[in-house]
Amino acid sequence: MGKMAATVGSVATLAAEPGEDAFRKLFRFYRQSRPGTADLGAVIDFSAAHAACGTGPCAHKVQTEELPAPPVTSPCSLEGLQGFVFIPNPFLPGYQWHWVKQCLKLYSQKPNVCNLDKHMTQEETQDLWEQSKEFLRYKEANKRRPRSLLEKLRWVTLGYHYNWDSKKYSADHYTPFPSDLAFLSEQVATACGFQGFRAEAGILNYYRLDSTLGIHVDRSELDHSKPLLSFSFGQSAIFLLGGLKRDEEPTAMFMHSGDIMVMSGFSRLLNHAVPRVLPSPQGDSLPCCLEMPLPAVLPRDSVVEPCSEEDWQVCTSYLKTARVNMTVRQVLATDQDFPLEPMEEKKRDITTEGFCYLDDESSQVKRVKLNPDS
Repeated sequence: MGKMAATVGSVATLAAEPGEDAFRKLFRFYRQSRPGTADLGAVIDFSAAHAACGTGPCAHKVQTEELPAPPVTSPCSLEGLQGFVFIPNPFLPGYQWHWVKQCLKLYSQKPNVCNLDKHMTQEETQDLWEQSKEFLRYKEANKRRPRSLLEKLRWVTLGYHYNWDSKKYSADHYTPFPSDLAFLSEQVATACGFQGFRAEAGILNYYRLDSTLGIHVDRSELDHSKPLLSFSFGQSAIFLLGGLKRDEEPTAMFMHSGDIMVMSGFSRLLNHAVPRVLPSPQGDSLPCCLEMPLPAVLPRDSVVEPCSEEDWQVCTSYLKTARVNMTVRQVLATDQDFPLEPMEEKKRDITTEGFCYLDDESSQVKRVKLNPDS
C-alpha cells in the first residue's frame, strides 16, 4: 500500500512541460518508468484483477464483464468506460505460437505493405523471414551484429491499406485479408455481441524494447459502430486509455502476451497510446504462456497450423526483446463504398509515415510527429 501511495504521489508531482496536457504528462512518466520499482504500482493488471480489487486508487474501476459468449478467461471492463472490454489471455496452451509465426513469417510478406517499402525496393522486402531467420537463429552468438530486416520492421498493413499521409483507407491498395486472422477476429467480435463483424483491415505493429506508440485516436474507419480489436504477443507493455480530450488523465494497464482488447461504443474514439515496452524480469526470456508448444495433434477444423521447432527458434529469438500487436478493424458499413477521391489524393506515397507510428530511440529515420488532433 505504501508503494502504491508513493507511485501516485510521484505521478501527481511530476512537473509538466510547457504546453503539456494530462495525457502527455502521464505518457512521459511511464516512458521513463523503472521496472521493478513503485513507478508501475498504479498500473492495472487484469490478469490479477481478483487480487487487486479493493486495493489501490485504480482497483475500484475494474469490474467483471458479462459477454453473450464468454471466452476461456473472465473478461474485464473499466467502470465509466462503456464499450471497453479486456480479455486476459484466452488462448489455449501453445496456440499463441501460430499467431506469432504468422505475424513474423507470413503476414510480413508481399503484397502486404510495410514501413521498409519507403526506403527499399519490393525485391529487397519480398521475404523478410527468409532474409532474417539465420541472423535471428544465431543472434545469441553475436549480439553486436546489425539488426535483421525483421528487427527493423515497424508496421505491416493487411486488407485495405491505410494511407499514412492522407489518414484514409483506400481500395486501390487492397491485399487479401488472412483467413485465419479474419476467423479469430470474427469469433472475438461475436463473443462480445457484434454479429456480422467483417475483418477488412489490419495494422500490425512490431515493437522493440525502446519503441513507443504515440497518442492517437482510431477514427479513420468509415463505420465507427463496429469494434476495434487488439491482440498482443510477446513482451508486456503499458497501455494508456484516456478520454475524448487530451486533458483527461488516462488509465494505465498492462498488456501481456495473449491479451485481447475490444474498443467499441463510447471507448471506440478515445485517446490511447503505448509509452513503454517492458523487458522481461528474468532477462532475455519469453513469457511463461509461450513456453508450452502447440499440441502435436490439432483439431481437424482448426485454423491454427503446426509450428516447427526451427520456426519457433526464430520466433523465440525475436520475441525475447520484442512484442507484436495486431489491430483488426471493419472499415465500411454494410453496402457502403469508399467515397471518390481527387486524383492528387491517389498519387500520394502510400508508405509515408505520420500517423499512429511506432517510434524507437535507435531509428535512423526522421519521423513526422503525431498530430495532436488526430
